[in-house]
Amino acid sequence: MVVIRLGEAYPFSFENLVNCNSVLWNPKMSPVFIHLLSSSSSLRGQCRISCIHKEVSQVPSSGNGVGTPSEHLVGVGEGEGERGRGVVKADRELMDIHELEAPVVEGMELDEFPENWRRSKLAWLCKELGCQKTPTIIRLLNAQKKWMRHQDASFVVRHFLRIRLYHPAFSVYRWMIQQHWYRFDFGLATKLADYLGRERKFARCREVFDHIINQGRVPCESTFHILIVAYLSAQPLLDDYLKEACDIYNRMLHLGGYRPRLSLHNALFRAIANRPASSVKHYLKQAEFIFHNLVTSGFLIHDDIYAALLWLHSHQDIIDKDRILFLRKEMHLRGIPESEDTLLSILRAFSKEGDVYEAEGIWRKLLHSDAGIPSQAYVYKMDVYAKVGDSLKSLDVFRELQEQQGSKNIVAFQKIIQIVCNAQQVELAESLVKELVGSGLKSLTPSYVDLLNMYYNLSLHDKVESTFMECLAKCRPNRTVYGIYLDSLVKSHNIEKAEIIFNQMLDKEDIGISSRSCNTLLTGYLSCDDSLKAEKLHRFMRKKNYEVEPSLKEKLDHVSRSDRKVVERSVALRLTPEQREILVGLLLGGLKIEYAVDKKQYFVCFEFKDNSTVHSILKRHIYNKFHEWLQNSNGLTDGSDDIPSKFLTVAHSCFGLYGHQFWTNGRQSIPKLLHRWLSPRVLAYWFMFGGYTTPTGDVLLKMKGSKGDLERVFKALKSMTLEFKIKQKGKAFWLGFMGSHATCFWRIIEPYLLDDMQVILRAGDQTQSSEKLMSEKSSIWLSYSNSQDSRER
Repeated sequence: MVVIRLGEAYPFSFENLVNCNSVLWNPKMSPVFIHLLSSSSSLRGQCRISCIHKEVSQVPSSGNGVGTPSEHLVGVGEGEGERGRGVVKADRELMDIHELEAPVVEGMELDEFPENWRRSKLAWLCKELGCQKTPTIIRLLNAQKKWMRHQDASFVVRHFLRIRLYHPAFSVYRWMIQQHWYRFDFGLATKLADYLGRERKFARCREVFDHIINQGRVPCESTFHILIVAYLSAQPLLDDYLKEACDIYNRMLHLGGYRPRLSLHNALFRAIANRPASSVKHYLKQAEFIFHNLVTSGFLIHDDIYAALLWLHSHQDIIDKDRILFLRKEMHLRGIPESEDTLLSILRAFSKEGDVYEAEGIWRKLLHSDAGIPSQAYVYKMDVYAKVGDSLKSLDVFRELQEQQGSKNIVAFQKIIQIVCNAQQVELAESLVKELVGSGLKSLTPSYVDLLNMYYNLSLHDKVESTFMECLAKCRPNRTVYGIYLDSLVKSHNIEKAEIIFNQMLDKEDIGISSRSCNTLLTGYLSCDDSLKAEKLHRFMRKKNYEVEPSLKEKLDHVSRSDRKVVERSVALRLTPEQREILVGLLLGGLKIEYAVDKKQYFVCFEFKDNSTVHSILKRHIYNKFHEWLQNSNGLTDGSDDIPSKFLTVAHSCFGLYGHQFWTNGRQSIPKLLHRWLSPRVLAYWFMFGGYTTPTGDVLLKMKGSKGDLERVFKALKSMTLEFKIKQKGKAFWLGFMGSHATCFWRIIEPYLLDDMQVILRAGDQTQSSEKLMSEKSSIWLSYSNSQDSRER
């Protein structure tokens, strides 16, 4: 029996050099040679892995935005002497995790197995599995079930970890734990989790991590540390990843009783502070917990940490004034000056509280600063006077801003119009809106929303209608504008016109309807005792999974007593032919469909790009089309920004066919019968979700899969008389329709494109991906037919 320590040092970015008895090892050596080199009795115990890596250092940069903290929150040290070392020290500590205690992996070597046939089979497995994909690995392992046992599988996993082939190591380990002879090996599981985490495979690392906990063991400190860093290193850092990192951090302290390193506290706090202001409010408790751990661990807290914590407090709906005052007192005792960003955060918090005295004190401090007063401070000062009901004082601050800065500020305009409309000063609000329209500034919709709300609350329905028409002519209205106008029409008993507006909302893909708009029209039908239309609308709401307001249920039951049983019966979910075509088009464009293990059914994961105009329109359209299939779909309001970029359907048997055909073993694939499913509507949604247009008018479609999948797509498009060229970039294929072929493609899909999207798509107003794609070797497009001919030759 030999005791082996795997990879004592394994930093995040490195070049591998293994020195075995003066033999320079090349990472591209064959697995057989590596195995002989690492398991030879003469070299065993002498083989060591030495890793060379560059020390990564970052230079802290101050954020330019007024409402965001510094980008690099590293102002934590162990004493006064640590104050100036900043990011370099934190990043080095974050990477030097090899100093943590490494678990020991025990196991037999190849020549220690007594049977010759077993050694031969294990050597063959080590040779074959290293270059195979997961399905083939599982198939080969299943064929060895008759003779393979725990020590054999453990040896194969250790072998792949030794030569740093982590994918087959994980596949063998996952297969091994499902066998009846499996015995839990804490050291092996820990090493596998650590290596997977260092490779940023956080999903697989988390699976092994959960397996360790399910066995009743507490993972090592290194495993906690590496998994948290792996989540924080995800690009982009989504909220789900950050929440998982916070959860692992909390379990590291509570479950494991470990004391995280300074760099880990720092990295997690920095990730929270760099979140957008719209989503940061949910992380305040976690940030306070990290701050508490920093204080109790004896670390010196620097100004960036205090500034970020105050910034987090200022974005809460309910301001903790006592906590803010305590943090300011701590800064004062430590001799930390309040920067301009810190003062703005404090002013933002006091403006939400309506504390005029404290806000004016902060204002006086800003007056004495060398940089001058930023425009955002004027907005906060207007807000604090509005909270105490002094809208005229807010107007004076707005006029002062115009005099001081000499330029138009859209944020200040929107704020003062909102304040005046909330105070219901009609003439002043109308004059400010006219001034805003005449200034030539964009983003007029929020101000029109405030104006419409004021007219609606004052029951000035004629002015609501005229303002709605003006909004249609001068800006692009959203669902909120239509919703206020619909409420006004129902309140004024103009049901016929309300039906027209409702149908317009239903037809406009970028507007759409919601549960609120349906309930508004249902209220109108019930108020005029139109039971037939009320029942028809109610059936539509049940079909789309819209909830009826409790106040309307009694009226609806009273009007339609004969249909009481129909009202209470649930509606079976079925995909319509249009939904099926949309789903196929999105799946071709890269839509993910996942398997719910607990329910043993598939569900669809809709995810759209935040920086794409096309995806913002398509997101609203898809949300409306699949509303009855979505999880927690009734929790959203009518605001256009309330639909998240990612939403999931319920797990259902209807998605099983698409899961088996388009996603096999977690990888995108193309079904063999694609030519039967491909239609003009499918092509249109494929293009809208995963396609681009170039400035020259060419059309690009993106697809992922193997060359066999590409061949099936090629034949299916050829059957529609479409000609295109193909370029492979990484793991994706790009299909290029150029010149007259692009015109032919447009002619096919144009009837199925969304109305608001056609101009955008033709203009190429999308993300920067299309520009990057065309700038990188755009002249090397390869004709697929030519490559096929060359292969045949």
